[in-house]
Parts: sequence; C-alpha cells; structure tokens
Amino acid sequence: MKLEEIIKDAKKVGICGHVRPDGDCVGAALGIYNYITDNYKDVETHVYLEEPSPKLSYLAGFDKIEAQVKETGFDLFIAVDLGDIERMGIARDEFEKTARTVNIDHHMTNSRYASINHVQSDIGSSCEVIYDMMDEDKISKNTAEAVYTGIVHDTGVFKYSSTTEHTMIVAGKLLGRGLDSQRIIDQGFYEKSYIQNQILGRALLESMIVLNGQCILSYLTKKDLDFYGVMPQEMGGIVEQLRLTSGVECAIFLYEVNSMEFKISLRSKTCVNVNEVAEYFGGGGHKRAAGCTIKGDVHDAINNILLRIDKQIKVADEDE
Repeated sequence: MKLEEIIKDAKKVGICGHVRPDGDCVGAALGIYNYITDNYKDVETHVYLEEPSPKLSYLAGFDKIEAQVKETGFDLFIAVDLGDIERMGIARDEFEKTARTVNIDHHMTNSRYASINHVQSDIGSSCEVIYDMMDEDKISKNTAEAVYTGIVHDTGVFKYSSTTEHTMIVAGKLLGRGLDSQRIIDQGFYEKSYIQNQILGRALLESMIVLNGQCILSYLTKKDLDFYGVMPQEMGGIVEQLRLTSGVECAIFLYEVNSMEFKISLRSKTCVNVNEVAEYFGGGGHKRAAGCTIKGDVHDAINNILLRIDKQIKVADEDE
C-alpha cells in the first residue's frame, strides 16, 4: 500500500502516535507530515503527540506538533508506531470519530484497530514501513531526516537484531538526500542533558545483579525523578546502558510514573524474549526490547518480572 492511495481525496488529515513518543514514533509522524505538506499543498495536516523529547527539535515540523486536539472534522486519521489503541492518548476521541483511519506499524502485537491496517512485523521500525509506502521521488531532505531518525532510534543506531539488509538499504537511500547522519545520531540519539547524565549515574549506582549474574536491574521512585526534575521522556538510554553490562543476559529498568505505578523497560541480548515478558503484563514491543506498566509495590513488580525472565533463562540453559 502506498501513501498516495491513502491520502487520495483527503482534505483534512490527523496524524498521531503512542503515549510517551519515542524517536521512531516522532520520526514516523513527522515523516508523514513533511511528506504531505511538501507534496499535497491543499491538504490541511495536524500532528498530535504528547510532548516529545526536545533533542528531536532539529526535525522539520517539530514546532507544529500539537499537544491538544482542538480541530474536528477529519476525513483521514493516521496512527503510526502504535500497536494498541489503548496507548493512543490525546487523539483517541477524534480518531474514533473519523470514518477513514489508518494504522501503520511494525509491532507483532498490533491489534489491527483501524479501518486500514498496514502492519509489517518483520521490519525493524515503523519508519522503514513508512519509507516503503512513499514515492522515492517525492521524499525531501526534511522527510528523509525524520524517517532516518526513527530508524536510528528503533535499531539502536543499527546494532539491534531488528537491523536487516532492508534497514541498511533504506538508510543508504535516505543518506542520499543529503542529511547530516552524524548530527542526527549524536544529537537525536546519544546526546544527554546534564540532568539526564545525573539520573543515569543514579540508576547505575543503585543497580543490582540478580539471577546468578544473568540479569541487572535498577529502579527510581517518583521522589527521585522529582528531585532531579526529569520527565518520563528523559529516561531514554538508561536500560540500554544497563544491558551493556558484561556478563548479563537481560536488563530491567523501572521508574515510578504515579504513586505505585511503574513504567518498565526490558532489554536482552540472546536468549530472553522480553516481548513475551512484557506481553504477560499487558505491554509489548520486540524480542530484544520491550516495555510495560505495572501497578503495585515495586518489589512485587520486580519479583514478578524476574520470575518470567528466569523461566526463559532456565529453558535456554536446558536446550544447550
């Protein structure tokens, strides 16, 4: 399916993604936004996302992102990088009122909630899926930067197992648009504020090795986050740094978003399918990178997650 078919005859388009949008979500939303505004001048287009990380502010259209839905009467609404409508957030009411809705995603757990569902779970990022839907001749530098950003984020700068030959071919074609790859990777992925480095240091200092050295975990309370003045969207990169610890198979990072409610990020290296773990608790993601939300005492949350991970590690050990 091509975007031309989807956009055809549309006069007013809404674009949205999941709550706490990551790089792939923001890149996908702004990639489509720039593609439409570049090539379909008569189409009124709006992007609705919760406040994204300011480090993505280099993307064209970032200043057009709306945190509230004030418009009505859309004849097309596109959801990107969103596996379940329950995680849509601010745009859900208007999305459900729109007759023609499109779901563009790559998560294997996608629930096919739109009138048109274009889901390719064998592709590493939503931005790769979107690139394949675009007319290459109509991709501007602005669009290319957004799509490339999303791919960089969801493949961990091309090092996650989701990185394929297709990923590198698409990335190469996007580089041909003249974008600054180094700036996108440094500013959009690696760069952290001083406060983010402080909270990373805190998480590393208070981390624990469990399951006979095969798992590392850390958690921060809302009191910790309030003390440092960090927002949930500034937590990126902590679980990945934990995963890089020598000798561990799996990393867990939890932070309290509300009283007795924890956001959990999971990463693994070889044998643990963290998507299965996250799904068990109502979340999801990918085989080596996933997340969920758990309500209750932090120690109960940790113990329940470790129980699911330990079962997978034991099965893997038996198969060796």
